[in-house]
Amino acid sequence: MKELSLHILDIAENSVKAKASLIEISVCEDSEKNLLTIDIKDNGCGMSEEFLKTVKDPFSTTRTTRRVGMGLSLFEAAAVQCGGSLKISSEQGVGTSVTVTFLQNHIDRAPLGDMAGTMQTLIGGAPEIDFIYRHEKDGKNFVLDTREIKETLGDVPLNTPEVILWIGDYINEGINELN
Repeated sequence: MKELSLHILDIAENSVKAKASLIEISVCEDSEKNLLTIDIKDNGCGMSEEFLKTVKDPFSTTRTTRRVGMGLSLFEAAAVQCGGSLKISSEQGVGTSVTVTFLQNHIDRAPLGDMAGTMQTLIGGAPEIDFIYRHEKDGKNFVLDTREIKETLGDVPLNTPEVILWIGDYINEGINELN
């Protein structure tokens, strides 16, 4: 994939399928340590120890429509190619956590990409799920928490077009303020 945000979208969509009620996505850019760290954590159904051992194998998938699951293996390959790693932990009935690191200035590191669009897609497609998006850059922080938005909006659904557009603008403004 040409952008890391597409990998994030893929992994978070797995969290939606795992019946998570809360999905947390964190991006941390640390210039001093030369690291880009991406964390995706959910409280979904989790994975068995047996499946967790094989989950990075592209021929290991829970899908019934096809026998290939490339998401984690491609994300890991992108990280390793850039001096990083992918770690996954999961417990059945508790949830799953994926942490991916990259050398931030590695010449082959894909750009982060359109995080606003990624979050709009996730929230618009699963408005019943709570999402927390955190973005930290060299000590500055931006946070979007859909629980706060839901509380403010009351009965207005998050997947209303005007709300989705506002979410995208809000995220883009927040990320721009980190620069």
